[in-house]
Amino acid sequence: MSPPPSKGKPLPWWANFASASVAACTGEIATLPLDTAKVRLQLQAKSHGPPKYKGLIGTTVAIAKEEGVGALWKGLEPGLHRQVLFGGLRIGLYEPVKQLYMGNRPPDQVPLYLKIAAGATTGGLAIMVANPTDLVKVRMQAEGKRPAGVPKKYPNAFAAYRIIAREEGLGRLWTGMGPNIARNAIINAAELASYDQIKETLLKSGFFQDNIFCHIASGLGAGFVAVCVGSPVDVVKSRMMGAAQGQYSGVLDTFVKTYRHEGLLAFYNGFGPNFARLGSWNVVMFLTLEQVKKAFRPKD
Repeated sequence: MSPPPSKGKPLPWWANFASASVAACTGEIATLPLDTAKVRLQLQAKSHGPPKYKGLIGTTVAIAKEEGVGALWKGLEPGLHRQVLFGGLRIGLYEPVKQLYMGNRPPDQVPLYLKIAAGATTGGLAIMVANPTDLVKVRMQAEGKRPAGVPKKYPNAFAAYRIIAREEGLGRLWTGMGPNIARNAIINAAELASYDQIKETLLKSGFFQDNIFCHIASGLGAGFVAVCVGSPVDVVKSRMMGAAQGQYSGVLDTFVKTYRHEGLLAFYNGFGPNFARLGSWNVVMFLTLEQVKKAFRPKD
């Protein structure tokens, strides 16, 4: 997930963080409807009747029809909070952490395992800070249409933080942090390492230059790898965060109950919208990141 090598001195940490935050927020705004559809599909348990949500298009249409088009952007406020913190840290710190792990190795000779280690490190550390924003985002996305005259439980993100802390305890904001750390360390490592590796391979092939087409292909490839690797923990995280209190006792209990009642394929619920979302998110984020970083770079 690292951007193309820049000329001249590396950007200072604050510029890396700011660039990553802006790019991550842009990706969030552009692709949140797909994420909302993904969460609804993941939270939908098997039943004897026909499922309410079917596929990416069917889910987005059903949500828009029942709750209004604006419902597709439910959770945008905490989503942006999350991207400023989580996106800024995991993406902005990736290059410095990779440089730390590289030691004296030349930049073009970084082994894959060091890229994976750097991505896992920044992904895990970043979500420890941003977990409350992730919880509130899932809660707001999972909240369906309310009966007439009944106000929303979570009118906005800041109110949601207060309501959850007051009613369920402050520690509840870090519910699911275990699977969330695992999920984001795994997905971040898969995204960053695969992006680096795919991009490097494309450039060495001679058919691609370091331009928009290379970034799009690398971003889509990284998104596919990340979804394949991270979908099971992503489903468990969404279920733990969106469930009623007491429904699951922990990560293992969530895995076991999901597998027992719904089978192995339940861990890939929402795979299509998840890939559509993550693949398009990577493309939007990287294209934005490149432009923002150019703005921070001193002119020669």
